[in-house]
Amino acid sequence: MPQPEDGSVWLSINDATDKTTWLFDTSFLLSPYTCIYGKGCPSIDSEPDPTETLGCCTHGAHLIDREDRENVLGFVEQLTDDDWQHRARAETKGGPVKKKKNGDWVTRKFEGACIFLNRSDFAGGGGCALHRAAERLGERPMDWKPDVCWQVPIHLDIHTDEYGYETILLRAWQRRDWGPGGNDFHWWCIEDPQAYIGVEPVFRALAEELIEMVGHDTYKLLEAALEDQYQQVGPAPSPTPVHIR
Repeated sequence: MPQPEDGSVWLSINDATDKTTWLFDTSFLLSPYTCIYGKGCPSIDSEPDPTETLGCCTHGAHLIDREDRENVLGFVEQLTDDDWQHRARAETKGGPVKKKKNGDWVTRKFEGACIFLNRSDFAGGGGCALHRAAERLGERPMDWKPDVCWQVPIHLDIHTDEYGYETILLRAWQRRDWGPGGNDFHWWCIEDPQAYIGVEPVFRALAEELIEMVGHDTYKLLEAALEDQYQQVGPAPSPTPVHIR
């Protein structure tokens, strides 16, 4: 199993019933990281995005399994023209997802980004069509979107031993988690203080996402430990900028 990143502080929580040990990167969870989509995000493409509206949607989304794919396609049926700028384009291409030669299912791309991404010139404003529709209907956007889209910036690094016991690292999503292509990003938000401007620490701001990932009981143990630490020492420091190019 790979060793945790240098400089991180980790909290261990054992779940004997499920034979799982959780390792939480408290350095990230206590930090004021927040998504800056539309608020200065230069995107992850090979060149900065002057419109600040592409974010991390430039490569589309990989759908992790059949359940993920069918979930997204089910919600697509509820999207209207007011929700989705490229709805007609998706219909002419045979749907918003496609199967690659290697067998992976992904969302289609249109004009340099995910086909679900509304651009800034759209009447309803820029951003994910699925996210927009969920909010319109008073539902959680994370239930509508591909798993990877609501999980980022949190990554689960799962390791199972020969006896079936799991060690799961919950940490910030790193470039390496995208495979070799991650080093081609001109910028990645986790690495830059520009994205550490939130008013709440990550463990509070992304509580719903964390509960979905680790379960309510484990989250409550995590929350109690981090609240105590946060009250004592405050937010974790922002990272030193990393410049690949």
